[in-house]
Amino acid sequence: MAIVKLRSGESQDQLLKRFRKKVVKSGVLGTVRRKRWFVSRTEQRRLEKKKAARRSKRKQYTRDYDRN
Repeated sequence: MAIVKLRSGESQDQLLKRFRKKVVKSGVLGTVRRKRWFVSRTEQRRLEKKKAARRSKRKQYTRDYDRN
């Protein structure tokens, strides 16, 4: 949970900006988005395999690009 306290001489805009930074850094929004829908374990595994394949393909492409 992100908590910010108003500092002396700080404007509301600055306070809001600090709060937003803290929320982004804590990863709260990512967690909320990820848990928005239920995803079964098999579906998670399938998605992780897909991501891994995409990563390896991208790595291979960059290596091939560096050779030329």
